[in-house]
Amino acid sequence: MADPEHPCLRCGACCAAFRVDFSVHEIDEHGGTVPAGLAVEVTGTTWRMRGTDHVPIRCAALVGKVGERASCGIYEWRPNPCRELEPGSHACDKARARHGLPPLDPETPAT
Repeated sequence: MADPEHPCLRCGACCAAFRVDFSVHEIDEHGGTVPAGLAVEVTGTTWRMRGTDHVPIRCAALVGKVGERASCGIYEWRPNPCRELEPGSHACDKARARHGLPPLDPETPAT
């Protein structure tokens, strides 16, 4: 995300609202890009981002303060569930609501 005004660089709510499970093949040690040190093995085929498996949820890769200035410290290497969550989607709005933030404007450009 190069645009510093993009809402995801001020939000971070999704990084502090959901469990993030993904395939073992996304771990760097298994040919993927997600740093193994930021994840824990759940099963032989599933891994989870550290910090998303307990309350309060806060992904280990989240940098900054939710709702003010927040971003993913491994944005380029983030797992697929994070890539699939679109700004302004139902899941985005749900995460924002959990942190007392209003829904995004439907005209918000995705990156």
